[in-house]
Amino acid sequence: MRRTKTLAAIGIAATALLALTACNSGTPSNPGGTGGGDGDGGDADKTPWTVAEDVALEGSPTFDAMEERGKVVIGVKEDQPGLGYIDVTTQERSGFDVDIARWIAASLGFDEDQIDFQAIASANREQAIVNGDIDYYVGTYSITDKRKEQIDFAGPYFITGQGLLVAADDDTIKSEKDLNKDTTVCSATGSTPIQNIRTNFPEVPTKEFDLYSACVEALLNGTVQAVTTDQAILIGYAAQDPEKLKVVGEPFTVEKYGVGLAKGDDALRQHINDLFTDGNDVWQQIFDNNLGSSGITVEQPEVDAY
Repeated sequence: MRRTKTLAAIGIAATALLALTACNSGTPSNPGGTGGGDGDGGDADKTPWTVAEDVALEGSPTFDAMEERGKVVIGVKEDQPGLGYIDVTTQERSGFDVDIARWIAASLGFDEDQIDFQAIASANREQAIVNGDIDYYVGTYSITDKRKEQIDFAGPYFITGQGLLVAADDDTIKSEKDLNKDTTVCSATGSTPIQNIRTNFPEVPTKEFDLYSACVEALLNGTVQAVTTDQAILIGYAAQDPEKLKVVGEPFTVEKYGVGLAKGDDALRQHINDLFTDGNDVWQQIFDNNLGSSGITVEQPEVDAY
């Protein structure tokens, strides 16, 4: 039996990110590279993981199901630049979370052409895991006690919190303390971040759109002065357009992102936690490839082997 141990846990670390906001060793193979691909060729810097061979994971019904069908089904997001995104023209997927998902699949012996990505809405994640519709979920999925009643989590691979995105040339807003009646803040309609602003900063005007991308557009055209949500998401937008956007301040909350998987599948959870624990270089390369241009320095968090 082999157990692949690579590392791609996405950790906006308690030191760097919180300071800023809130196995089976197999034969090397290219699983498609950062942002997708067909598995032909590849740059080691872009694909810092290898695909394991002859993987055995005793006691994992989820892994048994993967082997039986000959592919792994992964739940992801596809509307978050830098984290989980799909190009509607090329259908190529990219982002930190997507590469974490690919890296886990590779450690289990599945190459890019053996991955079936499924976009699952946030509200449907637990049910998709419980039903067995997906093998695991990687997509800004906060670990909470309530969710752990239905599913298990590996990780965390990323620690973040509510933050602020502002124009790159804006020196007036350096943290939430600088928000006032003249600084309109935008977030997704009905989201927790916008409720937090209204509760804690009642004098601050707010604006809501269905999509965060609409908030970012409003920021770029000067309609609003800041966008707020999980800093991890904001870093993705800043990395996409670093000359015009930047993340400021410290986090208002703490959110730990984990890999959602079937409750009681301790073998798979341990495998992923071992992967995260032993592969710091891989994790860092995945972060640098996807979010490094944001200018934020991060560290990988320690896993919670509960």
